[in-house]
Amino acid sequence: MLATLLTIAYLVGVIGFVFGFALFAVWFERKVSAWMQDRLGPMETGGFQGWLQTVADAVKLLLKEDIIPKVADRPLFRMAPYIVFVGTLGAFAVIPFGVQLVGADLNIGLYYVIAISSLVAIGILMAGWASNNKWSLYGAMRSAAQIVSYEVPIGLSLLVPAVIAGTLSMQSLVLGQDGGFWNWNVLKAPPFGLLAFLIYFWASVAEVNRIPFDIPEGESELVAGYATEYSGMRYAMFFLSEYANLFVVSAIAATLFLGGWSPPLPALAFIPGPVWFIGKCMVLVFVQMWMRWTLPRLRVDQLMGVCWKVFLPVSFVNLIVISFWMLWVD
Repeated sequence: MLATLLTIAYLVGVIGFVFGFALFAVWFERKVSAWMQDRLGPMETGGFQGWLQTVADAVKLLLKEDIIPKVADRPLFRMAPYIVFVGTLGAFAVIPFGVQLVGADLNIGLYYVIAISSLVAIGILMAGWASNNKWSLYGAMRSAAQIVSYEVPIGLSLLVPAVIAGTLSMQSLVLGQDGGFWNWNVLKAPPFGLLAFLIYFWASVAEVNRIPFDIPEGESELVAGYATEYSGMRYAMFFLSEYANLFVVSAIAATLFLGGWSPPLPALAFIPGPVWFIGKCMVLVFVQMWMRWTLPRLRVDQLMGVCWKVFLPVSFVNLIVISFWMLWVD
């Protein structure tokens, strides 16, 4: 009974965190763009520091009419945004926010988080097909090709810390990096740990469809891509999932490469682990936002070329070398 109550409490807490983070991330991204591009609007409108503007936008999305096109495949059209959201939310089950703050410490946690996050591609493809709109279908096909392609170097890069630690448990991967930043996987077996981190981080940006890899929803080409025909709450679900996914990929990077909830110095252990974990994730989220407001969008051929001609061979060789390296060290 107690275990059931704790599971329910964790689930409610995660859902509340996802909604709260999405609101904060929308406001924060506006501030980042304002600082970088000297935009006065996000600095001034909407009350103190623009907070009310974000709240107003959220209320507007929730109250807008939910329109389903007459020629759409209605069951699939309705189901798609929820599959995308479930795929994102399910990843939080194994993300360790602290020593005891983890939903399920699975011994195959890394495998689980890679598998559950692939539901996002299924939901996006379903949305594009069910909309019966050429822009939506183009965006969905681009997204499927992009996500499926970049999952390969992501998986190969995530295997590097698994090889170093000898486990697939997310919590055990963090415990293996405790004791200071010099024990973090990003600095182990140099430069292979750092190279795996960089490949994963860049490929994860493509996984969440952010600039410079945002061609599935390129506004100047595809209106809004796979979400063109969506409105109201269902559109908000895509929006929410995108920002929640932004945190998920950052949380995976922090867990596997940056020590998770462990402090960078043992003398700072008095600061709670969840503070360190969320702080590391927010730094990576900021970098992804920074990239969005700095870099141009890649062409489709450039995007696929980067994956298959650069990331894939480098990550494959990196994994083979680190495997032989660990075998030799042992």
